[in-house]
Amino acid sequence: MVKTIFILVLVGAIVGATIASFVVPPALAWYTSPGGLPQGAQIQAVVQIPEVIKYATGRLIRGQLIGGGIGASVGLVVGLMIFFRGRQRRLQPKP
Repeated sequence: MVKTIFILVLVGAIVGATIASFVVPPALAWYTSPGGLPQGAQIQAVVQIPEVIKYATGRLIRGQLIGGGIGASVGLVVGLMIFFRGRQRRLQPKP
């Protein structure tokens, strides 16, 4: 039974990190884009490219860690629910 719970936790972590890989980049682009500009307006800025890359990859990895943690937690809860439901069925007296 512990093996099943562990597998569900790992699967949840992988699914959570995968979902975060698709959700975080658009959210990061939305969060960093300036608002209130007219259509077609250009922003003039001097940017340090290595710092931008470090910021973006750091946020992506942080999002994947959070997604993996949430997925692992969901997997743990599902595994424990399956374990305790099966245990209750075994403990009930048969008529």
